Amino acid sequence: MSIDNSLKSGSGLSKHRNVLTRTERVAKLAEQGKFDMNADKPTGLPKVGNRKLITGAKSKKPAAG
Repeated sequence: MSIDNSLKSGSGLSKHRNVLTRTERVAKLAEQGKFDMNADKPTGLPKVGNRKLITGAKSKKPAAG
């Protein structure tokens, strides 16, 4: 019997995630200066975008000569 794809480990944990954990959101907001670790409470945080940028493939330049 084979293992279901959803149960396999490996590179599945390194995929891009759109949803961040609370600690990841706090860290990202602190980097942007929108969250003070000492004064603000970590409840009711605003949403934080986590976009994966995909750039186009570089076109090959023809050889000059």
